[in-house]
Amino acid sequence: MKRILYLLLLLFYAEIRGFDLFIEEFPDSADLGDLVPEFESNHAERFKRSTDTGDTVPSQDSISLYSYKVKSSITSHFVNTMIQSKVENNAKHPQSLSFDIQIPKGALINNFTMNVNGITFSGSIREKSEARNMYSQARARGKSAGLLRTNSLEMENFKADLSVPGGTKVQFELHYQEVLQRKLGTYEHILHLQPGRLAKHFEVDIHILEPEGISVLNVVNPVAKQFANLIVVDQGDQKAHISFKPTVDQQRECPTCATTAVDGKLSIKYDVKREKSSQLQVFNGYFLHFFAPENQPPLPKNILFVIDASGSMWGIKMRQTIEAMKSILDDLRTDDQFGIVDFNHNIRCWKDELVHATPIEKEGAKRYVQNVQPTGGTNINEALLRAIFILKEANDRKMLDPNSVSLIVLVSDGDPTVGELKLSKILKNVKTNNGDEFSVNSLGIGFDVDYDFLERLSQENHGLAQRIYGNQDTAAQMKEFYKKVSTPLLKDIDFQYPLNGISDVTNRHFHHYFGGDELVVAGKVDPEKKTPMESFITATSADEVGLLIETIAEVEALNEFFAQSKHAFPDFAKQYWAQLTINQLLAERNLATTAEAKRGLTKKILQLSIDHHVVTPFTSMLIESEDGKEKMLADSPNSQKGPCCQTLAVSTKGTPPPPHPTKGTNDEQCDITSVTTPTEEEVKGSGIVSIIPKAAQASRCKNTQNGSPNCVDNDPHFIINLPKSQTDVCFNIDAQAGSILNMLSDPELGITINGKIVTAKKAKDGKLNTYFGTFGLYFQQLAIKIEISTEKITLKDSSYTRVMKWSESSSLTYNGLAVSVKKESNITITLDNNLSFLIILHRVWKNHPINVDFLGLYFPSSDTFSDTTHGLIGQFMKEPEVNVYDLRPGTDPEKPIATMNVKGKQLTVTRGVQKEYHYNRTEGTKVTCWFVHNSGKGFIAGHYKDYIVPQLYSFLKRL
Repeated sequence: MKRILYLLLLLFYAEIRGFDLFIEEFPDSADLGDLVPEFESNHAERFKRSTDTGDTVPSQDSISLYSYKVKSSITSHFVNTMIQSKVENNAKHPQSLSFDIQIPKGALINNFTMNVNGITFSGSIREKSEARNMYSQARARGKSAGLLRTNSLEMENFKADLSVPGGTKVQFELHYQEVLQRKLGTYEHILHLQPGRLAKHFEVDIHILEPEGISVLNVVNPVAKQFANLIVVDQGDQKAHISFKPTVDQQRECPTCATTAVDGKLSIKYDVKREKSSQLQVFNGYFLHFFAPENQPPLPKNILFVIDASGSMWGIKMRQTIEAMKSILDDLRTDDQFGIVDFNHNIRCWKDELVHATPIEKEGAKRYVQNVQPTGGTNINEALLRAIFILKEANDRKMLDPNSVSLIVLVSDGDPTVGELKLSKILKNVKTNNGDEFSVNSLGIGFDVDYDFLERLSQENHGLAQRIYGNQDTAAQMKEFYKKVSTPLLKDIDFQYPLNGISDVTNRHFHHYFGGDELVVAGKVDPEKKTPMESFITATSADEVGLLIETIAEVEALNEFFAQSKHAFPDFAKQYWAQLTINQLLAERNLATTAEAKRGLTKKILQLSIDHHVVTPFTSMLIESEDGKEKMLADSPNSQKGPCCQTLAVSTKGTPPPPHPTKGTNDEQCDITSVTTPTEEEVKGSGIVSIIPKAAQASRCKNTQNGSPNCVDNDPHFIINLPKSQTDVCFNIDAQAGSILNMLSDPELGITINGKIVTAKKAKDGKLNTYFGTFGLYFQQLAIKIEISTEKITLKDSSYTRVMKWSESSSLTYNGLAVSVKKESNITITLDNNLSFLIILHRVWKNHPINVDFLGLYFPSSDTFSDTTHGLIGQFMKEPEVNVYDLRPGTDPEKPIATMNVKGKQLTVTRGVQKEYHYNRTEGTKVTCWFVHNSGKGFIAGHYKDYIVPQLYSFLKRL
């Protein structure tokens, strides 16, 4: 009977582990060629256990939704959103569970996790073709995954479907980030709430923090009318909290319904106080500069409407366009000049030149538009060139006000079918004829329009693009778009900053500023900069004098405000800068004319995407199970048309994990018969107190390279493992702050490892402790330098720099070198699957009055190193003969002393204890060792100062 039960348990476990994930795959063309090896993998190795229990709300399909939670934190117009759903299959048979979320198109996904019966699948950002390669391998084994695709609205769908056995609980969690753009005087945050069924726990929390203060806040869409009174708004001067927490009964479509009425948008609009039109915020090493002047008289505008009148516009599209145009013509100001060009296979003009927007001219234009009859083909190229010609001729004839703004607004629903058909040639023709003179704005109507073409057309010509839909709302959408460009207040706007202390600044020049918008510039601020930051803004305004605005901000002015705000997103400025930079680089890449330029921009975008952990057109999120055999793939919708680069095969070989404690095997002969039962003694020295055994550690293996490693850790304590002698030798080094000491130098292999000393903040018990705050590893034959500090990990070769963060697990493989970071714990560097170096991160609690963060270095002895290897640890790769004898009491009866014979020298050593953190980073492992005094004098070759090197990547000169 026990065997039968055991067999059933195995079958059930196999069914859980073997669930299937289904996906529709989005076509990809953002291949990166030989850039791939430079940016391999950012692994997330976070596997947690879930213990959620509780009653669930039953449904007809036996799938219950335990909870549905949405949390948004808006900090200075930057949104960090989390959507979490916990579902359970209550049936006895397998069923499909779905997680289908709509997110704004401008948002970037930065994390997705899925917990299945306590087993967590976590995401990592990878180069797109590499992720697809790895995903396709898992898919070939019958495992496939989640989906990110574009739908027909200004949103994107993230969807994950999976089939799970009965009784399975699944938690989905998606994180995305978004820059809120000010439009028509407000910021709008939209959440699409679509739980799909009744939820026992339903919670939506939106927290807004604006240092400048909140001037107005409204809930403009409460999901459904019945929920209007359930949305609670708590608004303060600089903070606001919007919550929506309906009970199960309040969610029902009707009192007896088992279906939910929660299916729609929760939308809020707000704006900030603007005592000054220029607002400069500096926080955590980044600055954000917001500029939104309102009290400016509008500039006159010259606007040409270019309207598609081809046969495809027949019906509701044209009726709605005519309705919108009549309203737009009414809104023109008397000092505006305008014209109308309509086109199919032919080009027609209402008038051959611009006219002022007098009541008579506007009425005449309305009658003309009313009589437009859609028929024939689409000649976009000639229509745009005619519009540019009309504006240029007016400018040449001095008909345009020097301070005016000239705009072209194209309204079309399809691709060209007559005249020039090649989109790239149309783009080139428009750009060549237009130069930088006029703004080209595009409205794409319907679902079939090539919006990517229209968007690029506008990007190249300083305009806006928007997709609108051929339905009853077309007229309203067209009028709203016109409002965005109807009131130009400034042109030729320049932001100027001091050269010192500021770097990586986003676009600082803008052609136009329209009322209700906001111009944003972001950049990095030198952490050492303490003086106030200042800027100047110049622009052309309706006033002939022009505009000049100076702005000054204290570098640490916002620290206290955000420190007291528990809902603030601490990386808002950093991620805001990253999103602005990525979007601008994508736009630049669209405009790049050479393959070399495109590749350079692609490289920058990819690096930023990985560094800031976001899904962009060149990255994907690979979601993996604990064993890595089951994978999901989350792509961003691909906006690139056609291939950009050649595709190369990508290696998906796993990165070796960090070294683990080695258990005895047939190849390891461990002598534990001579180990006596240890007693404990308390050893006090070097500012530490430890309880350790007197005798050598049990289970110490002889003559194995996988035994206890050599290391340097803590203050700094060196522990040298001597397996032949079955003992450990310890010594301390008391070097000055800033000194760089060589740990290992092998000139034949071309490997050197150096460490830089840092000190504690203040002395403790009369002693100022020192630690290693930075390690530098140089692999000369690979031309790779790795700098590891307590802040970040930086990898450099001759062509690129890659930064990895302690705040997330990640890994990469490059030319036989594998680097694996375990979040806030350690980094393992493995060379050719042979040599392995482990560096452990020690964090102290924030604002500790004495201690500082520091690092520890661990690596075993290896015959791989050459005979020329040297360094404080490297010299012991070839183990010296050590003999300890004449054990006797010392001045402290609890610390016996002995004589050590090493290298022909007799040293007096003390029996003591140190801790190594190889296997237990928190508590450490007690290591009994013979302590050599005076900074290892007599045990190491020469004096410890002989090991001081000038640079972090210097080789040690042979002693």
